[in-house]
Amino acid sequence: MSTAIDTAARERWEKENASAPLRKEPPTTVSSVPIEALYTPDDLPAFDPEAELGFPGQYPFTRGVHASMYRSRLWTMRQFAGFGTARQTNERFKFLLDKGQTGLSTAFDLPTLMGLDSDDPRSLGEVGRLGVAVDTLDDMAVLFDGIDLADVSVSMTINAPAIIIMAYFLANAKNRGIDWKQLRGTIQNDILKEFHAQNEIVFPPEPSVRLVCDLIEFCAKDVPQWNTVSISGYHIREAGSTAVQELAFTLADGLHYTDMCLERGMAIDDFAPRLSFFFNAHNDIFEELAKYRAARVLWAETMREKYGAKKEASWKLRFHAQTAGCSLQDKQPEVNLIRVAYQALAAVLGGCQSLHTNSMDETLALPSEHAVTLALRTQQVLAYETGVTNTVDPLGGSYFIETLTRQMMADARTYFEQIEQKGGMIDALEAGFFRREIADAAFQYQREIDAKRKLIVGVNAFVEKDEKPLELLQIDHAVETEQIGRLQKLKASRDSERVARTLNEIRRQAATRTNLMPILLEAAEARCTVGEIMNALAEVFGRYDGAAKW
Repeated sequence: MSTAIDTAARERWEKENASAPLRKEPPTTVSSVPIEALYTPDDLPAFDPEAELGFPGQYPFTRGVHASMYRSRLWTMRQFAGFGTARQTNERFKFLLDKGQTGLSTAFDLPTLMGLDSDDPRSLGEVGRLGVAVDTLDDMAVLFDGIDLADVSVSMTINAPAIIIMAYFLANAKNRGIDWKQLRGTIQNDILKEFHAQNEIVFPPEPSVRLVCDLIEFCAKDVPQWNTVSISGYHIREAGSTAVQELAFTLADGLHYTDMCLERGMAIDDFAPRLSFFFNAHNDIFEELAKYRAARVLWAETMREKYGAKKEASWKLRFHAQTAGCSLQDKQPEVNLIRVAYQALAAVLGGCQSLHTNSMDETLALPSEHAVTLALRTQQVLAYETGVTNTVDPLGGSYFIETLTRQMMADARTYFEQIEQKGGMIDALEAGFFRREIADAAFQYQREIDAKRKLIVGVNAFVEKDEKPLELLQIDHAVETEQIGRLQKLKASRDSERVARTLNEIRRQAATRTNLMPILLEAAEARCTVGEIMNALAEVFGRYDGAAKW
């Protein structure tokens, strides 16, 4: 139990400091949560360190999911990479591995994210621009050519066509003689946050979630070390949410996937250990710390108490963090290096399992080799030079941190109740609840900046008149021509009858409750394209047009 501070002593301190000059605006977190001048045991009534903190690696995992944390193994350093053709991105992967990166993270271009082939008229001007173009199994083979997939973990940021991209990945591994049981990595596969925040939506919510669960179910049995979904708060925060909205909406998404998997007869301990999470690392170090700690506790409690999970692995919330893209500025972009370093510190102090540090030029273009090297070096300096890895959970027990964590948990639970009152995840989504909450938060944040109640270096404070432009990575238009030419050549040479038979079978199975992963693996081998498979599914599922309601 906590030891209360003598009331008279605290009152004397407050009186002595009452006349001290204060900043014009009362201090708040990035999310505008008011912050007191001092935190003491009095702010933690009935605080039980054993029950609320415990030990690292033990329930409720407030202090981290591993007992020794970074004393035994550092987080995975995983820089986001992908542009142009599969060959160009393969070269960037190898460049990063040579610089000391310890995991791969794949960014796909907009057509791939939307389930369009590179030769689709709607893809014009976007092929390879903001990520790598992947149309077929052949592209996947080139993407990871010369990289030992049994030795390095791979992350792929893809959502609507995630199950197709995973089919390509597994088919490629099989063709290379790699046992699926050796594969380690993560596919994002979180379609719900697209409805909340990012808009890369193809199918309506229910069939979209069905595809997520098909992949979870298949991999639970056949790819046991693979994280089958990365439930993402990152993009919710990038859309303008507060920290607690990011926390609550992300966990709510994870619980909906859990419910849907249970509904199809899966056992909680068969799939929950491979659910993973993806959070933002924003500017306020302490708010972010509280968010990560609250997430671990809330997930552990829910898995154990509500769902009756027996395995400790089911209780553990493991997460990847990425520094806040929305905090990067095009003014004085070198200052972004400093922002990213502090954000990375928050993620590591918060106990992340892997981390991407944004490059200073990412608000302007895809990162250059120089910029991405500096971003990776930021992690390496943090890991090897700062002492942050020497002890486990160094800020655990801080009156301030634990108070913020309690507050974050209480506010998240309020959101859970609101979602339930609105009929659950899908009903709340269709009613626009999440979007309105995020939009309101984003509006309030921008008002704070416009009024200079929140200062952003280079934007509304410490502005420089003359700035030297950075050298940016340029994607040649020839990339698009090359990719389209290669795709059309493949379409002309493949077995067209086999393609047609496979696509017909996809349509047939999509109309049933059959897990679609096996037929999609066949489609990969038949050289069916992403766009062809997505169109076949759309004939059964329909296409989502609900955004207009919001």
